[in-house]
Amino acid sequence: MYQDEIVEEIHRIREEYSCSFNHDLKAIFADLQKQQAEGGREVVSLSRKPGLTTRWSGRVREIGEDAKDTSRRST
Repeated sequence: MYQDEIVEEIHRIREEYSCSFNHDLKAIFADLQKQQAEGGREVVSLSRKPGLTTRWSGRVREIGEDAKDTSRRST
């Protein structure tokens, strides 16, 4: 069976990292949060903005008085 050297290296590094925290997920999560805070990069939220619905929901988007329900076809 083919074994990719890069994938094997990633698995090894991940196992070493996990072992360094005695496989404690809470400790690993805390460390990752610490690294994120110290990294200096901007963290953005990708959650939906309130008041907007998905395109296919059939509900009107709250964009003003001119909003109309486009889920119904006119024949």
